Amino acid sequence: MIRAETPYSPADVNYNEERMSVLDRHFQKMIDANELLSANYCLSRDGKIFANAAIGKLSYKDDNRKLQPDTIQWIASITKLFCAVAIFKLAEDGMLRLDQTVGEFIDEFKEQPFNKVNIAHLLSHTSGMYSDPGSFENKYFKSPWYFIENMNGTNWIEAALSAGMYREPGEEWAYCSFGYVILGEVITRVSGMFAHDYIMENIVKPCGLEDTGFTPTREQVLRMNIPNERREKRMQSFLNNEEKSSIWDRIPSTGGGMFSTAYDLNKFGIMLLNNGTYEGRRIIGRKAVEKMTTFYLTGDVKDYCWNAGGVPRLYGLGPDMRYNLTTFYTKGSYFHEGAGACALIIDPYEKLVASWFVPFKNDAWYAHGIYNVSAIIWSGLK
Repeated sequence: MIRAETPYSPADVNYNEERMSVLDRHFQKMIDANELLSANYCLSRDGKIFANAAIGKLSYKDDNRKLQPDTIQWIASITKLFCAVAIFKLAEDGMLRLDQTVGEFIDEFKEQPFNKVNIAHLLSHTSGMYSDPGSFENKYFKSPWYFIENMNGTNWIEAALSAGMYREPGEEWAYCSFGYVILGEVITRVSGMFAHDYIMENIVKPCGLEDTGFTPTREQVLRMNIPNERREKRMQSFLNNEEKSSIWDRIPSTGGGMFSTAYDLNKFGIMLLNNGTYEGRRIIGRKAVEKMTTFYLTGDVKDYCWNAGGVPRLYGLGPDMRYNLTTFYTKGSYFHEGAGACALIIDPYEKLVASWFVPFKNDAWYAHGIYNVSAIIWSGLK
């Protein structure tokens, strides 16, 4: 285990340091079982970072490089939290309302059956648009991405909407990353800045997140983990300047396209915990954070994704807010997971923020890399 120096110790924040050893052993057990390539985590309480550690290998290849606490990794769907903050920032600036239909900003959404979809539907995954590939068993399913890749012309929104609607807006919870791409397009049109630039200028930089963004520098690429051959090829394309201009350059990656570190993610979480302020800099207002992190879905809407079987869904306007038998954090805590995998959880009652990466091997997913980890982390609270 490699531990970076932190401003505070577990004792400073009334946290049981022995539980971190339990966490370390849990990660090592997963590595030994060939489930993880590596793991790293960062913990803070009341805005005080007291742990920043890494264990395991940097690369899937047979070399001796170790994962470091400042290793940069792709955060996948945790990107959606940054997108949600951007939407709320525009809302508190009077530039949009959450009840406005998407068609008020994007003409293609004025047409039926999309004309009833509003901003809140997209934030809460209740738009009625089709959910992510793999969330339902259907070998013939064609996602919006399929229609974009095979479109004629340049109107990617029109092409994507060829996928159609799955349900009426508000009827069912169905995890829709494409909805967050549309939110990114709304950010672009309302702010006058490409969504990536708006998020960088108004959220990432004011939070002091030095290793977070959409397009990594060469130095950042060289500090990235290499969990598989696919990721290695993408890194090489950055290093060799092989990223060619394409239609994808105009499509916001606000559903899952950012990179970061556990340390930066924790700082982002601290900002939310501190009602939108980080080290005296206002990123977003207290009431906007309250609105975003209050239960929007209280259980009346059901979830059938990934064989969930119609369980009542708890969700905020951006953050996941599930609370069930697996959860040790306080009810009302909010979080997001990212494929691959990673997680960021904010517990306002305990003032605890936890961020961690667990690069799963062979494109697998293990519940004990997420749920068991959070249980161990929260068990350290005194």
